[in-house]
Amino acid sequence: MDLVTIAKFIVLPIALGAVAVVLLLGLANMARGGSPQRSQKLMQWRVLLQAVALCFVLITILLMHQG
Repeated sequence: MDLVTIAKFIVLPIALGAVAVVLLLGLANMARGGSPQRSQKLMQWRVLLQAVALCFVLITILLMHQG
């Protein structure tokens, strides 16, 4: 398995899934009237995970264009 395939079919889905899970946890916390501090912490995690996922997307695009 080459690096592009690993990035496209393993790393990216995991990164995007992590963003989705944290987003859903934050929405669930808000919907049930949970702690504002927890909502803030989940939002910080979501932003961080989105940045990581975006880096993985850009790296994958670069790898795809190299060969």
